[in-house]
Amino acid sequence: MKRVVLLFLVVIACVGMQAQSKRSISILGDSYSTFKGYVVPDTNAVWYPQKPENNDVQDIRQLWWHQLIREHGYRLCQNNSFSGATICNTGYEKKDYTYCSFITRLWHLGDPDIILVFGGTNDSWAHSPLGDYQYGDWQNSDLYKFRPAIAYLLANLQNRYPGTAIYVIINTELGDDVTSSMKTVCDHYNVRYIELKDIEKQWGHPSQKGMQAIAEQVAAAIN
Repeated sequence: MKRVVLLFLVVIACVGMQAQSKRSISILGDSYSTFKGYVVPDTNAVWYPQKPENNDVQDIRQLWWHQLIREHGYRLCQNNSFSGATICNTGYEKKDYTYCSFITRLWHLGDPDIILVFGGTNDSWAHSPLGDYQYGDWQNSDLYKFRPAIAYLLANLQNRYPGTAIYVIINTELGDDVTSSMKTVCDHYNVRYIELKDIEKQWGHPSQKGMQAIAEQVAAAIN
């Protein structure tokens, strides 16, 4: 009997060690990464799910990051995504988006092994001001412009989460200036970027097929 109990305890310990050994992922994102009930904090605005006739993503298991984590042996640390959020502090109609911007939320991602930054879409759609490339000495006014803001974002992610792998996911169909700016700033900080290809969308947001393609392309880059 003692041997059976001991064997049981060893199995439980091994399972626990295996669970702890899984690399954890945090997502810093916008609407593409939101789903009702699956964002932290839960006051963040969400986009998914919509009416089925508008977008066929209706289940959390269809979201790109859920597929990635579930199918490739990761675990979720935190999903701090906010629908409509820009990276910089300038949002739609030139409104102040400081309350939801990526550079405001970067400080609250838990303690992950990997950070996936999936943004820039709303900066492109909102025509947020680009600004100049700036890699330090940021003033508050600088952070209302895209290029200084994404540099601020990556610099502070590296400082706040040392030893954490950071990847920037670049959406399809962005303005060329936004895409090239993201690549330039990523290269400056030696942060890997994942430039997506051929993502099917409905109402400007990934469909089930698009979500699967994102999951596959991100997995290919980080695995």
